[in-house]
Amino acid sequence: MTSHINIEITLAEDKMPEHIQWTAPDGGISEPQKAKAFLLGLWDGDAKEAMRIDLWTSKMMVDEMNDFYFQTLFAMADTYARATKNGELAKEMKDFAKEFLKKASDAMAASENK
Repeated sequence: MTSHINIEITLAEDKMPEHIQWTAPDGGISEPQKAKAFLLGLWDGDAKEAMRIDLWTSKMMVDEMNDFYFQTLFAMADTYARATKNGELAKEMKDFAKEFLKKASDAMAASENK
């Protein structure tokens, strides 16, 4: 059995992502869903290294990027806990994510007050 997740990126003339859409028909998402950003991480078991594709559109605002990274870091902690049963380290990851969001929010507030 094969399952597919499809990601379609429309590029602007400068080759920067303009639109991102995705579908996952086997997961019940047959209609294209819009996204402003995505992070894709793959593990190469032979080379023992991570491969990544990180893309975002010009419509992605800094506050959205801050929230996106916070939610991604927080979710990675849950995934890590399920995969390793190491709840203590997962909690540290969540604590880091919360501190990240606080610092990112503080930095945004400071730049808006200039």
